[in-house]
Amino acid sequence: MKMLLFRDKIYSRWLILFIDQIIVVWTLFMSFLLLHKFEYVELGYSNFVIYTCLYSLISIAVFMVMRIHTGIIRYSNTEDIIRIFMAVLFTSIIFTITSNVFFVPDFKLSSKWFPEILIINFFVSSSLLIMLRVAVKNLFFYMKTMEPNDKKENILIYGSGRDSILVKKALEGGNTNDLNVFAFVDDNADKINKHIEQKNVYHSRSIEALQHKFNIQKVLFVGDDLNVNGKKVTIDKCIELGIKVVTVPQSDKWLYGKLTPNQIKDLKIEDLLHREPIVLTKNNIFREMQGKRILITGAAGSIGSEIVRQIVGFNPEFVVLCDQAETPLHDLQLEIEDDFKGAKTHVVMANIQNKCRMKSIFEEYQPQIVFHAAAYKHVPMMENNPSEAILTNVMGTKNIADLAIAYGVEKFVMISTDKAVRPTNIMGASKRLAEMYIQSLNNEKNLNISNEKSITHQTETQTKFITTRFGNVLGSNGSVIPRFKAQIARGGPVAVTHPEITRYFMTIPESVQLVLEAASMGNGGEIYIFDMGEPIKIVDLATNMIKLAGLIPDKDIKIIFTGLRPGEKLYEELLMLEEETISTYHPKIKISKIISYSIFYIQNVIEELLLLNNSNNDLAMVKKMKEIIPDFKSKNSKYEDIDHYLVG
Repeated sequence: MKMLLFRDKIYSRWLILFIDQIIVVWTLFMSFLLLHKFEYVELGYSNFVIYTCLYSLISIAVFMVMRIHTGIIRYSNTEDIIRIFMAVLFTSIIFTITSNVFFVPDFKLSSKWFPEILIINFFVSSSLLIMLRVAVKNLFFYMKTMEPNDKKENILIYGSGRDSILVKKALEGGNTNDLNVFAFVDDNADKINKHIEQKNVYHSRSIEALQHKFNIQKVLFVGDDLNVNGKKVTIDKCIELGIKVVTVPQSDKWLYGKLTPNQIKDLKIEDLLHREPIVLTKNNIFREMQGKRILITGAAGSIGSEIVRQIVGFNPEFVVLCDQAETPLHDLQLEIEDDFKGAKTHVVMANIQNKCRMKSIFEEYQPQIVFHAAAYKHVPMMENNPSEAILTNVMGTKNIADLAIAYGVEKFVMISTDKAVRPTNIMGASKRLAEMYIQSLNNEKNLNISNEKSITHQTETQTKFITTRFGNVLGSNGSVIPRFKAQIARGGPVAVTHPEITRYFMTIPESVQLVLEAASMGNGGEIYIFDMGEPIKIVDLATNMIKLAGLIPDKDIKIIFTGLRPGEKLYEELLMLEEETISTYHPKIKISKIISYSIFYIQNVIEELLLLNNSNNDLAMVKKMKEIIPDFKSKNSKYEDIDHYLVG
C-alpha cells in the first residue's frame, strides 16, 4: 500500500479532477441534508438532482479553466489553497446566475432554499478540498522521512526569510532524501525560539550545542553574499567546529524555478576572503573597449582567459586570443563558442619570443589595445631555468612592446606581480626588468625601435604603457588552491613550505576587473597597485580547506612543512621601499610613483643580458640581473653566493 500510494509517480490530473468532483457533489448533498435537518423526504420533490447535475457541470468547467486539477498535490502551497477558494466561489456565483436566469423561469423549479445550501457548501467543500491536499502532502512527507537511509544528514538552514523557507520546502519535496532539515538558525532576536514550517528557529550561537546533541553535519547558506547579517561569524564558527558549509543560490536563480541537487555546492575557499564587492565604473571600461581591436597575449592562462571572458561583454570590434599552449587555447576556443555565442574572436598560436611571428599578427589584426598576460610565473621552475624566464618575461615583453609602438597601439597593459618587488628569485627579477622597460618607454618621446621593415629608425610613440601589479590569484593554474584540493582528495598530507609563510590573494574575476578599470583610467607610465586586503598565512589556508572538506586537520589530514622552495620568500610586498603611492578615484587601485629609467640604459642592459643568455652561462646572466636590479637578493637559491660576491 505504501509503495502504491506514496511512490514518486505523479498520478493523472484526470484522477485528481474526478476525486475533487466526488468531494464537490458529496458536500453539496451533505449541505442539503444539513439544511433540512436530514429529512430525506425533501429530496424527492426539491428538484435537487437537477440542481446537483448543473452545479457539478459548472464546477468541472471552472476547475478545468482554473487548472485546479493540474497541480501536484504533494507540492501544494498557499497559492493553491487560494485558488481552491476562488474556484468554489466562482462555481457558486455562476451556478446562482445560471439557475435563476434559465432553469427557474423555463422549468418552473423552486430555488428558495439554495442560497443557504451554497453558503454552507462553500465552507464545507473548500475545506475538504484543502484538507485533502494538506493530508496527502503531510502523509507523503511522513512516508518519505520514514524511509530508511543511513546516509541522511541533519542540516541547519541559516536565516529564516523567504528564500530559506523555499529551500527547506525544496529539500523536503525533492527526490533526494540525503538531507534532513533539522531547524533554522538566525541572528534576529524576534525570530528566536519561534516555529517556521514546523521547524524551530535557534540562535546561531546554538550551533555547537546542536551539533553535539543532534549530530548536525552541515549548515546551509542562501545567496552569494556571505559577508552580511552575521554570516561571516557563523561560517567561521562552523569551520572551527568542523561542520561542512554548503551554499545555494537565491530562488530567483533556480533553474526553471526549482532547486536542483547540483546547485547545492560546498563552500569554496574563495568565499572565505569575505571581501566587499568591487564596484566598477563600467561606463569608463565600455567607452575604452567598445569597437576596439584587442590583442591578449597569454590568453589561455588563468588571468588571460578571464580577461577574454570579461572583455567580450564590452562589445569590442574583435579580440585576438594569442597563446602558445595548444590544449588550453583550444579549450578556451570551445568555451567561447559555447558560452559567448556571437563574440568576435580570432584564435592564434604564437610564442612571444618569436618576434617575426608576433609581427605578422600585429600586421594582420592591427590591434588598438594590448593586454600582455603571457609570462612564466612558477618560481621554482624559473629558478632552475633562468634563460627561459629571460627569453619570455623580458625579451618577449620587449618584443610585444616594440611592436605596439611600431603599429600605433593606443594602450599597452602589462600584467605584473608582487614578486617583482625586491625580488628574491629569477621569476620576480625577470618581471621587474619587464616593468622597468615598459616604464622607460613613457620617459622618451622619440624611441629607437626596429620596425616591420627591419630597420632601426626614430619614431614618435603615442602608445600609453600601463603596468598592473598584484599578488596571487586564487584557483589559478598551478596555484596552492588546486594543489591543496588534490592533496586533500588523496587523503593528505597537505604540504606547506613554512609555518610563517604568507601571501596576498585575490580571486581571478576581481583581479581582472581591476585590470580593466586600471586600463581605462591609465594615461601611460603608471604602475597600478591593487588593494589585496590582508596577507593570508598559507597554513591557515590549508587548515580552512581541510575543515571545509568536513575533516579535522592533523587528525584526518596531516599538514607537513617541507621548507621554502628555491627563490621563495616568507612575505610578499606590493611596493619597494623607495616607492610611494598616489590615490585614484577607485578605492582599491593606487598608483606607484614612477621611478625613472632611461630608455637607452634599459635597452643596453637588456641587450647585454640577452647576449649572456645566448652564451648559456646562467651564473653570468643572473649576476648581470643583480647588477641591473640592486635589490634582487636570492633566497634559498644556488645564486645566493653571487650576492656575497657582489657585496664583497
